[in-house]
Amino acid sequence: MEYTQLGRTGLKVSRLVLGTMNFGPQTDETDSHAIMDAALDAGINFFDTANVYGWGENKGRTESIIGNWFAQGGERRDRTVIATKVYGNMGVDGEAAWPNHDKLSALNIRRAVDASLKRLQTDYIDVYQFHHIDRNTPFDEIWQAIDVLVQQGKILYAGSSNFPGYKIAQANEAAARRAGTIGLVSEQCLYNLAERRAEMEVIPAAQEYGLGVIPWSPLHGGLLGGIIKKEVQGGRRASGRAADTLADPTARAQIQAYEDLLDKHGLEPGEVALAWLLTRPGVTGPIVGPRTAEQLRSALRAVELELSEELLSALDDIFPGPGPAPEAFAW
Repeated sequence: MEYTQLGRTGLKVSRLVLGTMNFGPQTDETDSHAIMDAALDAGINFFDTANVYGWGENKGRTESIIGNWFAQGGERRDRTVIATKVYGNMGVDGEAAWPNHDKLSALNIRRAVDASLKRLQTDYIDVYQFHHIDRNTPFDEIWQAIDVLVQQGKILYAGSSNFPGYKIAQANEAAARRAGTIGLVSEQCLYNLAERRAEMEVIPAAQEYGLGVIPWSPLHGGLLGGIIKKEVQGGRRASGRAADTLADPTARAQIQAYEDLLDKHGLEPGEVALAWLLTRPGVTGPIVGPRTAEQLRSALRAVELELSEELLSALDDIFPGPGPAPEAFAW
């Protein structure tokens, strides 16, 4: 496994991030623990979760599964950099949140971090992430709450998720006005070969302010994992947004061209999609969310995969990025 610094910090993390969103809803606790053990054995030390994972009536379940894994000992907690998130309503889906039980008020942050610590069965969270922007809470209030948590030893770093570039700038400019506040150290954003809008503003802002970029959905909901070939072979069929995308003839042709290119090179689409992200400037490591041990093994192979300049150019031809900002939209 390769390691890198998380943004401008001294924190060293693996170039693959273990996503845990499937733990609970799709992968039971026993198998989830086995995947985490295998990830740690392979050198993955950076695990990502959120307080709402588990979903529906089981929000918090994923953190509890991780907490039960930590409780088994064997230096599991000491060897793991754990990142979780705050923002969402922890009530049952469809029910309105009780006032101050969601978003990023100082009160909800205080309440949410204590609840996450209890579920995770740990004394501190390495990277505490804002899951979305909160247009109603000023960053001065947010940073005051974070400063208190850092002083109490409950969290070490703060990160963002799904932030536009201008909010990354606002957050860190507000932090810069506060003595001793380090500001955001990471941004977790939607970024992959088929979805490159982050290159316009989010990634440049992250690089300017020293944030590590942690892409989520690196396979774009399975579209970059060889989905057409799997359908032809009678495997798992596309559903949801992936199925909607493939229903568009232009998009389907693009995915087919991608699979044909990699078939010619004898490469697996999912592994190439991850390896491509590892070549991108500013990227710390993509989040992989395996449902099974085999999916984890496939992701691990991506770290060792070297993509030629010829192949990278061909991938750009199929999935052209927006180009540098502001040139791409200004002239």
